[in-house]
Amino acid sequence: MGVLVGKKAPDFSVNAVINGEEIVENFTLSQFEGKKYVILFFYPKDFTFVCPTELHAFQEKLAEFEARNVQIIAASTDTEQSHWGWLQVPKEQGGIKGVTYPILADTNKTIASNYDVLAGTYYYNDKDELCAEGELVAYRGLFLIDKNGIVRHQVVNDMPLGRSVDEALRMVDALQYFEEKGEVCPANWSKGKEGMSATHSGVAEYLSKH
Repeated sequence: MGVLVGKKAPDFSVNAVINGEEIVENFTLSQFEGKKYVILFFYPKDFTFVCPTELHAFQEKLAEFEARNVQIIAASTDTEQSHWGWLQVPKEQGGIKGVTYPILADTNKTIASNYDVLAGTYYYNDKDELCAEGELVAYRGLFLIDKNGIVRHQVVNDMPLGRSVDEALRMVDALQYFEEKGEVCPANWSKGKEGMSATHSGVAEYLSKH
């Protein structure tokens, strides 16, 4: 299922921590369909090093995403209790206290598997014993899902490579610009710049100006 762009985003119903403190059951993706855009991003582990920089970076830009009607959701294969514990640790001590968007507890690893971002694999050895190769945690996957529940953008980074939150915001702007104007967004487009008509004449006109 590697590339999900253009396909319906897999739904889920799992435990999550919301508002930085409350553990809830049966948190779903489908609750936002028809209402909000969603950025769902995966990270490998709680209580690590690159991961808190990403979670805090999304929190710092949260108001900008919310102004664009975007719901931010984080996910890892840790438990909801682990998420909750990490949320109690101050930022200066390596924690994520202050993060308020939902964090999913993908402890069964089904969400990461359905989005094809689960590192490591299960296999059976010659004694028919279940084994695992590599850690069964999530890569740094990110998915932009439109209000119809369709994946419109995805990117997957290896564990050591942190993502650009500004790029995620730019992709939201590009999608919403296309939906509003019906024009496509050329290379290095950013909010405030003009798009172009997806025709030969439109491309020629754009290139003549740039």
